[in-house]
Amino acid sequence: MLAVAHILGLMMAFFAISFVIPMVGAVITGDGMFTEFGIAALINVVAGLAIAALTRRHKRELKARDGFLLVTLAWVLMSASAAVPLLIALPELGVTDAYFEAVSGLTTTGATILTGLDELPPSINLWRHTLHWFGGIGIIVLAVAVLPLLGVGGMALYRAEAPGSIKDEKLTPRITQTAKALWLTYAGLTLLALLALRVAGMDWFDALCHAFSVVALGGFSTRDASIGYFDSPAIEFVLLLFMLVSMVNFARHFTAVRTRSLMPYRKDPELKAMLAILGFSVVVISILLVNNEIYPPLEALRHAVFNVVSVATTTGFSSQNYHVWPIFAPVWMLFLSCIICATGSTGGGIKMFRTLLLARQALREMKQLVHPSAVIPVRIAGQVIPERIAASVLAFIFLYFQTVAVLTFLMLLTGLDLVTAFSSVVASVNNLGPALGPTGAAGNYAVLSDVQTWICIVAMILGRLEIFGVLVLFTAAFWQK
Repeated sequence: MLAVAHILGLMMAFFAISFVIPMVGAVITGDGMFTEFGIAALINVVAGLAIAALTRRHKRELKARDGFLLVTLAWVLMSASAAVPLLIALPELGVTDAYFEAVSGLTTTGATILTGLDELPPSINLWRHTLHWFGGIGIIVLAVAVLPLLGVGGMALYRAEAPGSIKDEKLTPRITQTAKALWLTYAGLTLLALLALRVAGMDWFDALCHAFSVVALGGFSTRDASIGYFDSPAIEFVLLLFMLVSMVNFARHFTAVRTRSLMPYRKDPELKAMLAILGFSVVVISILLVNNEIYPPLEALRHAVFNVVSVATTTGFSSQNYHVWPIFAPVWMLFLSCIICATGSTGGGIKMFRTLLLARQALREMKQLVHPSAVIPVRIAGQVIPERIAASVLAFIFLYFQTVAVLTFLMLLTGLDLVTAFSSVVASVNNLGPALGPTGAAGNYAVLSDVQTWICIVAMILGRLEIFGVLVLFTAAFWQK
């Protein structure tokens, strides 16, 4: 435990470097927030170095169980660190709301309790989007590249943080090189998004903030009306493109660039399924909007494409208040957010790999009923999936739905209505952001009480760390020597 505390202290001090970004933003825009961020950075450095110094003699190589504990505590502690400047600059928020906003940023959920974003000091808006950017690929993956320099190995950390099949998919021989490769790919896509959004019509500030958000598949915007404020097909097209790119396993992007080939995409079973489901959904919802005379055909297609992809990829941008659409549309879009994104992407939810595996497993069981003696392996992309992985996926999906059920019942106990309670929990666990009802695209999470807000905070952290990584800490086996 003390060895983990030592690393947490170092991470907290190192995290203070990120405050330079909004400090520079404060100087450029002259919004008067330089001092607030400077004080927050100083608090993080002093507190982090103090923790590291007090636990220095316990420094050692991390073990597997240390990785799970460190990952969970890192997200909790880094969120607290990220909330400090919000508390200093916006004291009316209170601890609960400031922490919620920070957790939402780092988990790339994009849910917000803030209103008046258009008038918010630019450096505060920049900080919110910077949290998205760091959270997207994971501060833990960044730490994997840095920790070896501090004499601490990172393999246990990487395995605890990395979701799904990417755990076993090394892009380079060494784990630190893998982390750096992922970060380079991530940073390159962010730069492309920034330039493309500027060409599409955003000013440099909005382009930077939304580039941070879209590559992280987070939903923070600089405007209360989100992307609807710009009312620009060009901006929507650019964001749409990068949402589709970011929902794919980042290992595919790195491999495609390194080999200068599209073969990694062609062989990706997740990508084929994601595009097929998204295409079908866009067509159905477009027809629904036209038949209900909400938009003319071309406009219906435009708004359906953008909002369906945005919600399905757990980004959470909105160009229209889709909650006034026929109820099928927003509910179906919320369902898509559970399954669409790929493993190794910046999105949330169950992930498409697990969805495909569960579907193949169900088909095998039906075949087994007809041919009980047959040996029918589960295959994805031509590869046989080991029974151990299939069992793990079934256990994960069970825990996923149990988590949603338990947290929804807790929300109902607080007096919240069923639709808002259920959809807010699903949106939080999937790291989506906008839910249905008052916490939907036309509202925000400021309507929730403190208790309800903390339930959503727990849901966001559980979803970001894929449930297993957190719940394993509450088992007796984890604490036994």
